[in-house]
Amino acid sequence: MILATDLDGTFLAGDAAARHRLYRLVDQHPGIRLIFITGRGLEAVMPLLSDPAIPRPDYVVCDVGATVVDGHTLQPLQPLQSMIDAHWPGEQVVAAAMRPFTALHRQDVPQERRCSYFCDPATLAPLRAQIQAAAQALGCDVLYSADRYLDILPPDTDKGRTLAALARLLDLPRDRILVAGDTLNDLSMYTAGFRGVCVGDSEPALTAATTGLAHTYHAQAPGCGGILEAIEHFALLPADDAWLKPPAAKRAEGADLVMLYHRMPFDEVMEDGVLVQRPPRSPNGIIPSLLSFFQGGQTGSWVAWGIDDPKRGPFQTHMAVDAERYPTLTAARVPLTRQEVDIFYKRFSKEAFWPMLHVFWERARFREDDWQVFLKVNRRFAEATAAEAAHGATVWIHDYNLWMVPATLRELRPDLKIAFFHHTYFPSADVFNVVPWRREIIGSLLCCDYIGFHIPRQVENFVDVVRGAMPAERLSWESCAPRFLTYGCAVGLDTMTTRIRVGDREVALGAHPVGTDLRRIHDVLARPSVRNDIFKLRREIGARKLVLSVERLDYTKGTLAKLEAFERLLEQHPDRQGKVTLLMVCVPAAREMTVYRTLQNQIEQAVGRINGRFSRLDWTPVRFFAQALPFEEVVAHYAAAQVMWITPLRDGLNLVAKEFVATHGIEGSNGVLVLSEFAGAAAELKGAVLTNPHDPADLTAGLLQALSMPEEEAGGRMRQLFGSVEYYDVDRWGREFLGAVKETGTA
Repeated sequence: MILATDLDGTFLAGDAAARHRLYRLVDQHPGIRLIFITGRGLEAVMPLLSDPAIPRPDYVVCDVGATVVDGHTLQPLQPLQSMIDAHWPGEQVVAAAMRPFTALHRQDVPQERRCSYFCDPATLAPLRAQIQAAAQALGCDVLYSADRYLDILPPDTDKGRTLAALARLLDLPRDRILVAGDTLNDLSMYTAGFRGVCVGDSEPALTAATTGLAHTYHAQAPGCGGILEAIEHFALLPADDAWLKPPAAKRAEGADLVMLYHRMPFDEVMEDGVLVQRPPRSPNGIIPSLLSFFQGGQTGSWVAWGIDDPKRGPFQTHMAVDAERYPTLTAARVPLTRQEVDIFYKRFSKEAFWPMLHVFWERARFREDDWQVFLKVNRRFAEATAAEAAHGATVWIHDYNLWMVPATLRELRPDLKIAFFHHTYFPSADVFNVVPWRREIIGSLLCCDYIGFHIPRQVENFVDVVRGAMPAERLSWESCAPRFLTYGCAVGLDTMTTRIRVGDREVALGAHPVGTDLRRIHDVLARPSVRNDIFKLRREIGARKLVLSVERLDYTKGTLAKLEAFERLLEQHPDRQGKVTLLMVCVPAAREMTVYRTLQNQIEQAVGRINGRFSRLDWTPVRFFAQALPFEEVVAHYAAAQVMWITPLRDGLNLVAKEFVATHGIEGSNGVLVLSEFAGAAAELKGAVLTNPHDPADLTAGLLQALSMPEEEAGGRMRQLFGSVEYYDVDRWGREFLGAVKETGTA
């Protein structure tokens, strides 16, 4: 069966249940081919091709038959396209010929090999003969629609004749072709002799013109419902065709809340041949907050990958997370081989998407083979989630590694409420559009009900990307003040979009900066061992000021620029020599991530150069640790440091800044936070000394300001900072995010 269908009012119309049923049938049935045949230009069709909810057509006939392309490559279908081109005199020639008809108004829509106009019907009627003569002089045809629209087209070109030529070219059986439309613009498809359906609510003129045509069915249901009627009427598929069966009944059992994260809330280790759970080694304040939503008896699943290795024995798809604290929470493990994890996460995500997201697009390496692995892994996550969730459940997906989950999940489970939180920075369109699969990614994200980012700037960057990919309407927005800085930093913004409409789908958006876990920091600071560490550090520093830097080894963190700025400070202000120490904790990347090796060598060389120039017997300017420290030691260093120096070139948020503020707020001390204005946290942490890491002079000046700051000013700034960090903690972040998701309405 070949379905050749108009779009607006036909394939894109009908109630949601009928659309889902027809799309599922067309998308999954191995015996159906799909042809879009539309008056839209190709540019206007492209957004539909990136919508994962709409089946991808095998062929696209645009511009009322004047453009014919392959649906997968979007390349012209030859020799058919060349035959049409050969008889088209060109847009400017046609426009000049129509210019004397001042009552005609050119339609401002994308189009090729045609010129479209509209005119008041009463004015148009007496002009028809003259317009026809002018078009014939150019060797063109005129096609009218609804008595007010007309297209100047290449000769012998309309939907029906182009479809007939396409059928001959591809040797398609005419008796297996079903055409579908709803306006007089589609009439040529029916008069070309194909079986056809005029869907419900069709234009009366089309209904009247097709009433006497054989093999034309007038459906009752509009849009997709009418097409389904026609498939049954013409018996184009066997009555017992398994693909025609309605979707399975709604399931009541399953998890009410499903969490999709890149890893489990525990570490998995093998002990004596048995897979056991251990508390996570890397500190992550988000995980306890996410787990807290399952403490009230709400049934839930935590979906993450597990290594599928025969050496570990049979793969366990389900495990208890913590039977005592979270008795209703199950860990659903997605089986991945070590190679799949290496490609999907350690290589592709970090070498393709990570640099692009942080505006280092020239570093990005896009490989089609890796993308296919990424798609496969994301589909497995979606399938696992679909199997876990109860009807109408809320699914919370975390970060860019799982971009493509919403598309598949919406197809598998249209009943679910899908929320997505983007933990990393989201760049503007001129950067994001370097991604070869940008349309597929955006199409997948738009399958969500709610999408959250850290700050308004990232929300607007996302909207910017969407508007460049497809028609989008900004439905609602709100002021960013007073919660966020507006014009006070590089990532500030005055208003933020809160809801957009793309096609018939509405997506809510919000800014939710992740908070820090104050309870955890408070507990750490109360430990005698940590108090002892703080005392030792302060005694070791003595009268000198300690500038602390804690970050992962990554080119986005601006570590080299920071070292050079510190070197300039010692050069330009010799009185600071011997009175300030920079302590850098730089957590190295995994051994498999070779992309960072050169950077680590450069950092170590810079540290050696600075220490070689300025060291004294009793003073080393830079103390550098290329290792991960236990969280307890990190907090002790926060408490001992007078200045926290965080200067990423680009960062989604930066939780280290909040942890430093929380530590000094709990301690009642006056630490100074120097923060890059390109970190997301800069938009909310009012009281920080903001610095531009791309400006060497400003980078040095920001540090000097912090070192020279009077105690009264430092105390005032810290009180302001701690007030924000204390109120907007990680628990409030989680509650507010899920509260916003709940307000989007029932899925």
